[in-house]
Amino acid sequence: MRVALFVACFDDALFPATGKAVTALLERLGHEVSYPPGQTCCGQVHWTTGYHREAAGLARAFTAAFDGAGVIVAPSASCAAAVREAYPRIARAARDPALARAAEELAVYELTEFLVDVLGVTDVGAYFPHRVAYHPSCQSARTLGVADRPLRLLRAVKGLDLVDLPAADECCGFGGAFAMKNADVSVAMVADKVRHVRDTGADVVCAVDNGCLAHIGGALSRLRGGVRVMHLAEILAGTGPA
Repeated sequence: MRVALFVACFDDALFPATGKAVTALLERLGHEVSYPPGQTCCGQVHWTTGYHREAAGLARAFTAAFDGAGVIVAPSASCAAAVREAYPRIARAARDPALARAAEELAVYELTEFLVDVLGVTDVGAYFPHRVAYHPSCQSARTLGVADRPLRLLRAVKGLDLVDLPAADECCGFGGAFAMKNADVSVAMVADKVRHVRDTGADVVCAVDNGCLAHIGGALSRLRGGVRVMHLAEILAGTGPA
């Protein structure tokens, strides 16, 4: 299958290893991965912070970049949710029927949705001999409803010890602009999240949104607790002994 890779601008700038991991994983599974070079920001933060005109411009650019791309896969639940759930509202607010039609034609999947629902795969042949906790980001759980797909993929990774994260469904406090506009609340929320992560004894905490991992990882680094953060794609891309 030919897959168009949608890499969130946040990931492209700060977490380039994530896009590389998705490419390596999908190619290992026998798929052809392309990267439409015209893609930029999907406009999620602009839309949620009230810059609707700017969000519409970015949505138009996105739909043009991925026009005719077929299946689009993103290692960012929040950005996949923005395209699938927010673009119709952005088009209505902009009174742009052409944008609405273009958005309807996009087939955007968050990575774990694509693996489990489209490819029907849970065992991707990964090997990762570490103790891992999974943080379900708010957008992945509440907007996309990825449910247990990431956990099913993690359970199939050879050598991986998956541990339960207490209060897993609680927000880490990132929320894009929320962390900047409500810094004190955000810090209190991530403090709770980090305490729960450390209680698991995990070596690694993973998620399907690098925004959350940047927030959690920053707090963990200040405590020097020795817990790493990794995008789920990087774990699934890992190989080793059979």
